[in-house]
Amino acid sequence: MRVAQKVAIVTGGGAGIGAALATALAAAGARVIVADLDEAAALAVSARINADHPDATVGAGADAADTAAIQGLIALAEQHFGPVDLYFANAGVVGAPGLDATESDWDLSLAVNLRAHIRAAQLLVPQWLDRGEGYFVSTASAAGLLTQIGSATYSVSKHAAVGFAEWLNVTYGDQGIRVSCLCPMGVNTALLYAGQESGEPLGAAATRAVVSAGEVLEPAEVAEIVLESIAAEQFLILPHPQVLEMYRNKGADYDRWLRGMRRYQAALLAETR
Repeated sequence: MRVAQKVAIVTGGGAGIGAALATALAAAGARVIVADLDEAAALAVSARINADHPDATVGAGADAADTAAIQGLIALAEQHFGPVDLYFANAGVVGAPGLDATESDWDLSLAVNLRAHIRAAQLLVPQWLDRGEGYFVSTASAAGLLTQIGSATYSVSKHAAVGFAEWLNVTYGDQGIRVSCLCPMGVNTALLYAGQESGEPLGAAATRAVVSAGEVLEPAEVAEIVLESIAAEQFLILPHPQVLEMYRNKGADYDRWLRGMRRYQAALLAETR
């Protein structure tokens, strides 16, 4: 799909990858609803983009995991630009490290990292089927293909996000619905350093694991790769190509991979002490 003249919604658009995606989409000729739980951040990103691309975006405060809020974003897009062509389920949360994560921690991670995707698809896919076209882009993580040292809530919810994106692709891919799943490793955003700032050994180890596993990319670099992948209608978007080899190694000998991850975690924890 070419994004020029298309209408997109980007959640988590107030910073990081979401802001970069909104910027890249507008530069490519799309019209974008920039949504974020932090309304001021969404409005600031929208204003910055519109300064270079007049009337290309509208900013909005919204909880990406709330069905009524998603409905509001769809209505806002239709009011300003027309029917939604692309939905970027990009909002995400890290979650607490270890088994000390509370019921509330689990609820939040599953709501934002998974259920937000499901709820958006439930609203948009029927419309897209009627129109014969639509594009759903899920921001998961390399943790959704591999794992995440530290946060069980993040690892589990991102695995589930990958699984849901796969299911959407298989179920509707022959009916005009395109689906891509973004699975980066380290990206220079606040989310990357949240574990380190938590003060928890597992949290610090998680940040160190991602930073040491490969190059930390800038959000704009990731956004460029995403748009190239959308043009190619490619399902798995891997800004860090080495993730594919890691994924293959995991599948080739699961027990060996688990032993290696335990050794890696032990080394990281020793470094944080």
